[in-house]
Amino acid sequence: MKPLAFGYGTNGLADLRLDDALALLADLGYDGVGLTLDHMHLDPLAPGLAARTRRLARRLDALGLTVTVETGARYVLDARRKHGPTLLDPDPADRARRARLLLTAVQVAADLGAHAVHCFSGVTPPGTDEDTAWKRLPDALSPVVDAAGTAGVPLAVEPEPGHLLATLADFHRLREALDSPAALGLTLDIGHCQCLEPLPPAHCVRAAAPWLRHVQIEDMRRGVHDHLPLGEGEIDFPSVLDALTAVDYRALTVVELPRHSHAGPHQAERSLAFLRRATGRTAPTGSPS
Repeated sequence: MKPLAFGYGTNGLADLRLDDALALLADLGYDGVGLTLDHMHLDPLAPGLAARTRRLARRLDALGLTVTVETGARYVLDARRKHGPTLLDPDPADRARRARLLLTAVQVAADLGAHAVHCFSGVTPPGTDEDTAWKRLPDALSPVVDAAGTAGVPLAVEPEPGHLLATLADFHRLREALDSPAALGLTLDIGHCQCLEPLPPAHCVRAAAPWLRHVQIEDMRRGVHDHLPLGEGEIDFPSVLDALTAVDYRALTVVELPRHSHAGPHQAERSLAFLRRATGRTAPTGSPS
């Protein structure tokens, strides 16, 4: 079977220029990168995005890195509201702003030849009942799913603790509300499985396999949504990685440590060494161990 492909998220390298972050990951021996569109890394709102994306595509190719486009930047749309606006906001104009960002991400992903575009639902706004929120989400995502299908890039929705769409069951609720479009896939965050899913993370991988388009990985403890460096929580990583291999998952498995950006280079090196040990792989000759 093909070995798993490992990446590292740029949201965990926010103190580095994008080109420096990519060079670091290539030097360490990563296969790819989880690129969060943000003001410091391929700003999706700044002028000249198409030209900047073309330059990035050439750079990724030169470094031998593949990519998944992520859209979880904290303040890229609103300087005062973390992750705002969302697809659930009461104001249709706010929901449309988030949808436009996702449409931009689909175009960027197509231009980069990315594995997928990652997104999430957002937190249900105060004063909004759950039924209303569940009507807004598929309505807001429908044009994005259509664009992803046209572009040939899967849209991979992430269940996020505390969000409307928080679990694998919630993903299937969305999928059914949209009539199970082929372009709609799943981002599975292994830590989130440990945090709140009823099944162990390795079982989640197997259950999610038909829809799996992107994987994020970090350590976590049961009931506590805190992204921890690998080996500092409760996850049985060999079983998770074995499950990903067994289901023949081919896209990137991206280390997700946004709160450790201050030590990003160290965590990137440490994480890849950990994953290689957990899979029984050794570093290529000349690469950091």
